[in-house]
Amino acid sequence: MMKRVVLAIALLMFLAGCSTTTPEDLTVEEEPEDGEASASGDKSEGELGVVATMGTQYANIRLVRVATGLEHPWAVAFLPDGQMLVTERPGRLQLVNGDGEMEEVSGVPEVKSQNQGGLLDVVIHPEFEENSWVYLTYSKPDDSGDETSTTLIRGVLDGTSLNDVEELFTQDRYSEPGRHYGSRLAWTGDQKLLMSVGDRGSDPPRAQDLGDHAGTLLRLNDDGSIPDDNPFVDDDDAHDEIFSYGHRNIQGLIVHPETEEIWATEHGPRGGDELNLVVAGENYGWPTATLGLNYRNQQDFPDSKARRVEGMVDPFYEFLPTHAPSGLALVTTDRFENWDGDLLAGGLRSRRIRRVVFDEEEVLHEEELLLHEVGRIRDVREGPEGNIYVLTDSSSGSLYRIEPQ
Repeated sequence: MMKRVVLAIALLMFLAGCSTTTPEDLTVEEEPEDGEASASGDKSEGELGVVATMGTQYANIRLVRVATGLEHPWAVAFLPDGQMLVTERPGRLQLVNGDGEMEEVSGVPEVKSQNQGGLLDVVIHPEFEENSWVYLTYSKPDDSGDETSTTLIRGVLDGTSLNDVEELFTQDRYSEPGRHYGSRLAWTGDQKLLMSVGDRGSDPPRAQDLGDHAGTLLRLNDDGSIPDDNPFVDDDDAHDEIFSYGHRNIQGLIVHPETEEIWATEHGPRGGDELNLVVAGENYGWPTATLGLNYRNQQDFPDSKARRVEGMVDPFYEFLPTHAPSGLALVTTDRFENWDGDLLAGGLRSRRIRRVVFDEEEVLHEEELLLHEVGRIRDVREGPEGNIYVLTDSSSGSLYRIEPQ
């Protein structure tokens, strides 16, 4: 018996030593993904219509399932005619009408759908009614199919066809596929397009290199060209597209319609999920400065020097416990009068929305919404009529509408 115990221990030690997984190979933002999301506790699939009514601290709300059967949906955009565009990570763009019926839009380019990669964000041009332009981001495979880059395209939407598709941007370096693509889009008031690019996971210090697109927020003209007033256009060692850097993986992004403030939520490792007020030219620290910890032992994260570093911007707020933020909306509608001016930050691992009340200096209050009601939340948007829309991330995800009761 003793020999068997010794042999079993030796075998376990050998297997542990042979593992090629490092702390950098792990991520809590997608747990239980890295694999795929578990269906356990996920209530996102079901009949259309009113799912629940519930009270919150300052509003009674009704949760309505608008569409279902979406395979890992990632983003929703609203068309002037009341229909919606929804991306599915395996590479499909769906046109969804008010009855929840879906038609797939043709003309979407080939994507590399692996783990967190695939077809990602979607927005329409501010002057869509004149030009019909739709913008999409995705993980583009290289010629071998082994590596990918975060890429931006646009095309003209004609019914259920995306025509005249053109590539506007692809990051400068292809990497092993699977993680940290970033890939949120948002328009500024002067019709500049912001686009996040994640650090791609395997080599976090790339986010500190201005000669690398990884770990940045970009600012582009609507045709993909570079605005003359970008902060690094006169720096020969920096990519001109970069607006800010030192980001790990921004997956929530909005521009305040009145103040033009840019708000972003981004994933930390174990802890360190951040809400940031993003300013042109600033360094947001990752991985040199992070409030997150090593996955394996809760010690300092590899490549970090301190929790705060002079000259690097501290997060406006750290979400605790781990939130794994994805999707961000600013409430501007009088339909939710007591939420006006608040941020709604979706959470994957936390399976909730966090309503964030803040002033110019700090977060004042938080409330949890939809706690474990619908599963992993991938996107949160304010619709044109003032209701709040939510996408859940699962193999059969749903699109929900939150409306006043």
